[in-house]
Amino acid sequence: MGWHYSKSIKVGPFRVNLSRHGVSHSFGARRFHVTSTPDGRRHVSVRLPGGVHLGKTFGGRHYRGHY
Repeated sequence: MGWHYSKSIKVGPFRVNLSRHGVSHSFGARRFHVTSTPDGRRHVSVRLPGGVHLGKTFGGRHYRGHY
């Protein structure tokens, strides 16, 4: 059985996330959000009224399955 650890620290619109995979950070508000993952990927997401969520991931390694 695997284990999981995460800790999130919020400072204004910035968030630093600590996990066993590394450090990631994110920036944004309720409708627009940019996240940088420990492996170098960037994820941009936009939430529109009515429950519509659009997202795109750029760069870095892409893992298949769980870590």
